[in-house]
Amino acid sequence: MTSVCLGLDVGRRRIGVALSDPEGLLAVPLTTVLRSDTESALQEISDLVGRHNVGCIVVGLPSLLSGEAGEEVQKVNEFVAAMQERIQLPVEYWDERLSTVAAEKMLRERGAKRETRDARRDSLAAALILQGYLDSKKVSQP
Repeated sequence: MTSVCLGLDVGRRRIGVALSDPEGLLAVPLTTVLRSDTESALQEISDLVGRHNVGCIVVGLPSLLSGEAGEEVQKVNEFVAAMQERIQLPVEYWDERLSTVAAEKMLRERGAKRETRDARRDSLAAALILQGYLDSKKVSQP
């Protein structure tokens, strides 16, 4: 992998965003996009793609704990379909079950205050999703 990947944790109100390094080794939280409306969120993500020379997008898929697709999966798929009309890049899905819970736990363990946790949780969850994807690619390569 020799291009930057963008990781997205798509929620109803916010979208956590993370970036990989060009070698595809490390994911870091970048920002949180407020989702007041889909069009403005798509524009902000498109701007980030251009600014960071992104070559692929990894989207967390919020399956139920049972592994079945719930209502949230449909909403994420609708958002991704709209995003792909605007941004012509490969999109990979990655299981995001419990990524937000893990991000919240990490922030609490580091002593982050509630206001800080709320602002950073979604981008950290996106980084966890993206890191899982990147790690899977390292394992599958010879």
